[in-house]
Amino acid sequence: MNGSRPTIEDVARVAGVSRATASRVLNDAPGASEVLRRRVTQAIADLGYRPNETARALASGRQRTVDLIAVIDNPDLALGAHPYYSRVLAGVVAALETVNVQLRVQVVAEHDTARRIDTIAADLTAGAILANAAPDLATQLHQRSRKVVSIVPTAPSVPAVEADNAGGAHAAVRHLHALGRRRIAAIHGPDLNTCAIARRAGHRRAVKAFKLPDISTAGGFTREGGHAAALRLLDEHPDIDAMFVACDLMAAGAIQAITATGRRVPHDVSVIGFDDNVVAICTNPLLTTMRLPTEEMATAATRMLLTGTITPGHRERFTVELVERDSASPVG
Repeated sequence: MNGSRPTIEDVARVAGVSRATASRVLNDAPGASEVLRRRVTQAIADLGYRPNETARALASGRQRTVDLIAVIDNPDLALGAHPYYSRVLAGVVAALETVNVQLRVQVVAEHDTARRIDTIAADLTAGAILANAAPDLATQLHQRSRKVVSIVPTAPSVPAVEADNAGGAHAAVRHLHALGRRRIAAIHGPDLNTCAIARRAGHRRAVKAFKLPDISTAGGFTREGGHAAALRLLDEHPDIDAMFVACDLMAAGAIQAITATGRRVPHDVSVIGFDDNVVAICTNPLLTTMRLPTEEMATAATRMLLTGTITPGHRERFTVELVERDSASPVG
């Protein structure tokens, strides 16, 4: 290739298939076996092949789009109100800057997913990124179109870009324990949210490892929920000296609740959140948190769709790192 941009012919040669087969795989068309699909997608990844999106759009007669699917309870409020979605959008846009592919955001009400899924699948071109779809919905959409990548934990068959949510939660509790905190409470997310489930599992593993009491409740991934949960915990367990809160919005509410009871953060109660979104630098004190690499994950998922390097069950994993600020300090 002499340093030039790899072509579809290069992909076909490296994979040991015809150009037509390579094109079928790239466009998710029928006529190629799973074995050949794996060889072609591996060749695409090895070569760093990126298709000419302008040529593909002209050939198909359709403008190619990446669809971002957000399933939420209140479509009128949640997308614009939650910082998670703005970070996802930033990551997708970063991957689309140099290609002739549009972004289409599809907000789906939770009760309407069954009715919308066939329409969404039939209209996909480059593919869909699932911002928060439950495993059953992700499975159904993946069965109708291979061009689907989730950026939250999902069903085993669905390709996904995942963060180490459980490891991050464990690391948060470990850090609080290292600071000398021994009455560490937790505020968890929604029971059916896959990220919340993983963070809850990491917390429980840490509680067991450090022989701590399991003091926990749910806050629903909202500021109001975190505020109410923290008040409840402090009323039932007034000797709490630290809180692990499974998202920054809830952590902001928890800090407000702690200070409203006359306690000081971090001296009386240290707090660690999870996400590292804009909320973390708007609390008083600034929030120590576990950084979820949302933008990087969304960019990676988008590039998988653009290059066609998607195989059933594929996983790309990202680490979660502690960001130390002012809301957690040693005892004393």
